[in-house]
Amino acid sequence: MKMTGSQILCESLIKEGVDVVFGILGGSILPLYDTLTQYPQIKHILVRHEQAAAHAAAGYARVTGKPGVCFATSGPGATNLVTGIADAYLDSTPVIAVTGQVPRPFIGKDAFQEIDITGITLPITKHNYMVNDPKYVAQTVKEAFYIARTGRPGPVLIDIPKDVQVETAEFDYSVKLVLPGYKPTIQGHPSQLKKAARLIGEASKPVIIAGHGVIISDAYDELKDLAEKTQTPVITTLLGISSFPGSHILSYGWLGMHGLAHSNLAVDACDLIIAIGMRFDDRATSRVNGFAPNARVIHIDIDPAEIGKNVKVDVPIVGDVKNVLKELNKYIEVKQNSDWLKQLEEIKAKHPALVISESEKILPQYVIRKIYEATGGDATVVTGVGQHQMWAAQYYTFDRPNTLITSGGLGTMGFELPAAMGAAVGRPDDAVWCIAGDGGFQMTMQELATIVQEKLPVKIAIMNNGYLGMVRQWQELFYGKRYMATPLGCPDFVKIAEAYSIPAINVTRREDVEPSIQRALEHPGCFLLNFVVDPEENVYPMVPPGASLAEVMEAPRKEVMSWPRKNTP
Repeated sequence: MKMTGSQILCESLIKEGVDVVFGILGGSILPLYDTLTQYPQIKHILVRHEQAAAHAAAGYARVTGKPGVCFATSGPGATNLVTGIADAYLDSTPVIAVTGQVPRPFIGKDAFQEIDITGITLPITKHNYMVNDPKYVAQTVKEAFYIARTGRPGPVLIDIPKDVQVETAEFDYSVKLVLPGYKPTIQGHPSQLKKAARLIGEASKPVIIAGHGVIISDAYDELKDLAEKTQTPVITTLLGISSFPGSHILSYGWLGMHGLAHSNLAVDACDLIIAIGMRFDDRATSRVNGFAPNARVIHIDIDPAEIGKNVKVDVPIVGDVKNVLKELNKYIEVKQNSDWLKQLEEIKAKHPALVISESEKILPQYVIRKIYEATGGDATVVTGVGQHQMWAAQYYTFDRPNTLITSGGLGTMGFELPAAMGAAVGRPDDAVWCIAGDGGFQMTMQELATIVQEKLPVKIAIMNNGYLGMVRQWQELFYGKRYMATPLGCPDFVKIAEAYSIPAINVTRREDVEPSIQRALEHPGCFLLNFVVDPEENVYPMVPPGASLAEVMEAPRKEVMSWPRKNTP
């Protein structure tokens, strides 16, 4: 059957199970949007900025496991997607970005709103395409979805010139995939599995470090089986939070710059690390030459490029985490690590990481904990980046799988609101809480309009401290309290919300925290809570730049720290 390029694209999306896209139209993608009227099966959600379209697609992908789809026009529409695409790339999120392009005769002529978006996104996509003939649209879509969701997931961009969208070609989605050189390793090598099992059996102080790969591969049961069979404590990365129940007796928190002190000290003292679906990034390891000095390392990851990149590995295992753990568990013998677990409990007792001090002011930690208590942990929490992100990771206990959605690798302020929007679309029956900073919220708060238009019941909790808080903390500790460009003027968030017909409350007293959260929960739609929190509260524990995990700072220090400037970003 002959169809236009736009029709072929829509038919192909439906074949891939797409039922929602996020985007904004413009001149170069107008034929595709006109064609969307013929396809009511595809719901289009009109965002207010293209960056939000990419973040919403990522939020949708993170909670569903399916690729999220976003549309944008050429030029500034396409470039506005770049931050969201980069965020998805660094956090291994499957996103399909479709951009319009100027007609083929104008390409290379500096035409109005022409930009080389495939060139721009080459380093931040798994693959990208410019489709110069409608007969290749179906094949391109089929390849794009396969690449985005297989192996280590990631974003793929498809750029389609405007005239290709209207020209016709035969539609055939039965075309076979031919991708020379792309064949992700899914199964772990048996000899490596046996070596890993032997090391696990010999270790007396093992720890598991579970990363985002556990969540991506849906390996929750396999991870739990390994931990319980070997009585090995499980520590997660930031993006690995909710890969293992937070209240489980073998859960020992998360590691890194703002990870829990006992988690960092456990890694420092261990003799074996079983790293699962994580990449040993600098925020997790801190100073690499001081990381786990006495440990041998087993590293399981689907991306061979990550193994040995940052930390020396004794037993590398390339493969899908779920498949690898399923086979590895067959070689594992039941063992006890009672002496090691007892030692870890002593470390935890000496280094209580999550104490909320008494204060007449509203402390952000207190707010997070009260949200947890009010929801019973039965919610999907989406955060931006900064102090509020760390407090959410620390003080909300994540027992349900895949319930913390946050920006990790790129650290994107403004991620929280549009990603929460996408999460709410992907999990319509779930409670979705957007925990935001006052700085990041202002970057994408225009998406309140989208939330209202789509009637999404997102609950928004702003930790309003009047600063770009994480940067201010660094200025306090390492830059002599010279608060350059961090004091932050904010609008009246309650009035902003009310302008969008969203009920909202300013919370300025500690005794009003719980009642306000309850009001938000009882309201059937979107609700905004503006918590005016202590402006100088810092996130602890903290591993200073250039230090090792063992040098974690646990107690607030008001004096200026004298760490070498060369170790600061």
